[in-house]
Amino acid sequence: MLARPRIVGVGTATSPASYSQEEVLEAFGITDPRICSVFLNSAIERRNLDLPAPGSDGIRPVEPQGDLLDKHKRLALDMGAEALRNCLRRAGADLADLRHLCCVTSTGFLTPGISALLIRELGIDRHCSRSDIVGMGCNAGLNALNVVAGWSAANPGDLAVVLCVEACSAAYAMDSTMRTAVVNSLFGDGAGAIALRTDPAEAPLAPAGPPPGEPSNGAPAGPGILKFASCIIPDAVDAMRYDWDRDLGRFSFYLDPLIPYVVGAHAELVVDRLLSGTGLRRSDIAHWLVHSGGKKVIDAVVVNLGLTRHDVRHTTGVLRDHGNVSSGSFLFSYERLLDEGVAAAGDYGVLMTMGPGSTIETALIRW
Repeated sequence: MLARPRIVGVGTATSPASYSQEEVLEAFGITDPRICSVFLNSAIERRNLDLPAPGSDGIRPVEPQGDLLDKHKRLALDMGAEALRNCLRRAGADLADLRHLCCVTSTGFLTPGISALLIRELGIDRHCSRSDIVGMGCNAGLNALNVVAGWSAANPGDLAVVLCVEACSAAYAMDSTMRTAVVNSLFGDGAGAIALRTDPAEAPLAPAGPPPGEPSNGAPAGPGILKFASCIIPDAVDAMRYDWDRDLGRFSFYLDPLIPYVVGAHAELVVDRLLSGTGLRRSDIAHWLVHSGGKKVIDAVVVNLGLTRHDVRHTTGVLRDHGNVSSGSFLFSYERLLDEGVAAAGDYGVLMTMGPGSTIETALIRW
């Protein structure tokens, strides 16, 4: 049996400008009390966004789809490069050590993809293998981690990175509808990167047994990835979608108001499947890193899994400070957990993301 991959680094980045919810309302010229209420009751204080500059009349212009695609490319490369460098720094590695780069995005489409563009822009070894996952939405970071964990296990000793880059400013529509208000109140720009390496000399990790060893500095080793579990909800396939809006002549994101309850109702099912056969119960999980999908989504997961507010403190903190940064949200939470310094050798953690499909993705990790 191959040794299991370990998470050896994480890094994040955002676009430069940060806005309060009140500032976003002002920027969009929104005064409708119903829409203002959506913004101001979102549990979000600030988000990073790249908004068009106001014209001479003080009004921010509507950006055509071509300009939004250009914005996606610019932000994706800037944020992606920063998050990748931060991740490698934390892993004690540099660009020359990278052997596989998997890039994830749902806020724009590029051919060649982000991986090829970053390899060129950053001077990464031209023989670095790569993959791009496009259009899977907020759950896609764990889909990518699952695939790249397999690559890592098959290439022990080599460094792989999953890079989630979401330029949500390039996926905004400006109109006065409640559909648009829900989306515009929620998403922010962000990128998160996570590095994996499988030690060829390390004994296989098991879901139970003695804790793994610690590095010489006394800090716990990066967690090993033990298992993944997924759940797609076909009846809710249209509940979250990014499709062409013929009235606006551009792509537009849609969130069904019932999606928090749909996700919450299936959270227990997929987590029980994740823990099945491990001998673990939910109470054995020390660290829960849940996608910052929105206040109602987080509340639904907490209720259905019997979690505490402390369990999701990083999830709610990321939502408060950055909004929903889509596929990279759970990496912002993971970074905060590491900075907190409370993870101990032997601790178990669950990563959970949700997105279009509708889909819930989970992973079980152990320090």
